Amino acid sequence: MGLILLVPVLAFLFLKSFGTNRYALPTYLPDYVDSTQVDGKWQRDTVFHQVGDFRLPAQSGREVSQSELADKGLYVASFFETGSADYQRLNTQLMRVQEKFRREPRVKMASFSADPAHDSVAVLSRYAEQYGAIAGKWFFLTGDEATLNKVATQEFRLSPAAGTSGGLQHGQRVFLVDKDRRVRGIYDGTSEKEINRLMTEIEVLLYTYDHE
Repeated sequence: MGLILLVPVLAFLFLKSFGTNRYALPTYLPDYVDSTQVDGKWQRDTVFHQVGDFRLPAQSGREVSQSELADKGLYVASFFETGSADYQRLNTQLMRVQEKFRREPRVKMASFSADPAHDSVAVLSRYAEQYGAIAGKWFFLTGDEATLNKVATQEFRLSPAAGTSGGLQHGQRVFLVDKDRRVRGIYDGTSEKEINRLMTEIEVLLYTYDHE
């Protein structure tokens, strides 16, 4: 167990020692390829998706916007269904992320309901209490179904669940979104190893912010 916990720390120290120019987090969700001509030669650049604005009620009843989540640093996004067998495993892993960065104001967390008909603000408040969500750090978000479906399918490119009238094929995925609203990591939220990688990559991203 000690070795498992040490791996992300060693990885980050390695990256820090060799400088950010030698390592950069990938960017996910490409939109299109743009071609420009430079000195008579065509160059192709991939333009990556930027997560669109949203404003949704959180467990306190207050509406939370993407600007509040991303503008000062980054946020960790996930989608949850309480009926899912992996729901508790996902939130248990996210609790580790919150604890790791509880004193880092640039790191926020947003858990989007995939079942807004059930997940009222009052219900979200109970979830937040159950998992020890820190006010202003970890937001459980709900809203009308159309808005949440748009966020999930158009902004995070999740697919609707096949053969059902609702739901998402989210597979307990977790997303790392940077201050430019681009997705810089996608992880299995039920995997300790994957969440260790997420925490390491959060530190890498914060390091790049500090040295821009």
